[in-house]
Amino acid sequence: MAKEIINSLEAPAPIGPYSQAVKANGMLFVSGQIALDADSGELLTSNITEETHAVMKNLEAILRASGLTFSNVVKCSIFVKNMGDFATINEAYGQYFKENPPARETVEVSRLPKDVAVEISCIAVL
Repeated sequence: MAKEIINSLEAPAPIGPYSQAVKANGMLFVSGQIALDADSGELLTSNITEETHAVMKNLEAILRASGLTFSNVVKCSIFVKNMGDFATINEAYGQYFKENPPARETVEVSRLPKDVAVEISCIAVL
């Protein structure tokens, strides 16, 4: 199986031994993104709405580096620290999938990298 590593300078560099995304067999697997600013490395976590938009912009940059858009996304996984934030996260997230949203699950977890409140990954088709 041939695979291609995808890296966008418009999204934060990985903070561990993983790739931003991997393209294989006509699919793009995007690693979980958090609200890190690609330029400054600062966390954008003043509120859950800003944090969710920052995560989605990082996903968008990686998709764009692959020549894709949110319309190519078929599956998202959302990890939240507090399910009480779900409605607010869902409101921001939904702005990126106005038609034919992808399949998805949302899971509450006890802790996320850098103690952020939300992390989102996705799978897209080419």
